[in-house]
Amino acid sequence: MTPATRNAAQQRADRIRIFRQELEQLATEGVLQLTAAQQKEVNTHHDTLLAELSQSFDIDRNTRSRQLSWGMRIASFLGALALAASVFFLFRQFWGLFSENVQAGILIVASLATFGATMLVRSRDATGYFTKLSAMVAFACFVLNVFMIGQIFNITPSDRALVPWAIYALLLAYLCDLRLLLTAGLICLVAFMAARVGTWSGIYWIHFGERPENFIPAAVAIFALPQIVRHVRYEQFPAVYRLVGLLAFFLPVLVLSHWGRGSYLDWPPSTVESVYQFAGFLFSALTIWLGLRRQWTETANTGVVFFVIFLYTKFYDWWWDLLPKYLFFLVLGLTALLVLLIMKRLRRSGDPDMEEMP
Repeated sequence: MTPATRNAAQQRADRIRIFRQELEQLATEGVLQLTAAQQKEVNTHHDTLLAELSQSFDIDRNTRSRQLSWGMRIASFLGALALAASVFFLFRQFWGLFSENVQAGILIVASLATFGATMLVRSRDATGYFTKLSAMVAFACFVLNVFMIGQIFNITPSDRALVPWAIYALLLAYLCDLRLLLTAGLICLVAFMAARVGTWSGIYWIHFGERPENFIPAAVAIFALPQIVRHVRYEQFPAVYRLVGLLAFFLPVLVLSHWGRGSYLDWPPSTVESVYQFAGFLFSALTIWLGLRRQWTETANTGVVFFVIFLYTKFYDWWWDLLPKYLFFLVLGLTALLVLLIMKRLRRSGDPDMEEMP
């Protein structure tokens, strides 16, 4: 069956490339040798399939194409940032020359025009690079639209502006299959939910970052969402949800492990810091376990990163002032080696071929 998404098509093309390399290796080693008719039939089938996939999804058919694709992704991202900045400074340069009604009309037309242009580019761009560029500009125009209309009509700044930004970013992300805009939308959602939690506790919304615990409910919700809502057509989106949720959780925990005064807990700051240090180790270890169990690479890697960060910061608290600097960094290096050995052991224990070896 023909793959439904570009990611699935790319995975199929990668499997074909690896199969061909392994088949050549097996023939060289004398293990398996197809007949000329069989070889021709397999090659014809693969060539036809690759041509169809390349026409439908513009996949990377070889290593050179993959390397160029990375360059194109970087170029499209930088181009999107440059065009978004250009739109911002263009508005800023000539904004005072127009009346309020003309300003509002320009903002609305700009948002509608860039959205329409994005949909047009999406229908004709099989690679997705130009779609990403156009969608980023459309999102920047919409953010500027909401912000500038608030200034034109002297509307009091509110965290509610984050909601339309999040909805628009998520809309573009799902229409165009763009992880970058999905990340932007989730960040807006996390910020809005954190601001809401802060206002419920009596904090003015713009100061919600002064209480890092405001982010934790949003982090849990974002992490759990892809487990509740399945993404059949968007195979790479659940990983983005999990990664944003983990970052929104571990960063506040890391801050509170060294700044107990920022907590809602009515305990001595030293006690709060100790609690969050323990929570950091515990939840990072659980994240590693969950990532390995569910085969979520980004989850396991994030858990490892934060476990090491918590460990190193704890070493700093214990020994930075007590040990000579060469000895302190030697301890860090030996700890890194210990972590590598543990990860190697976990890696071998998860490989059935390794377990059967004596």
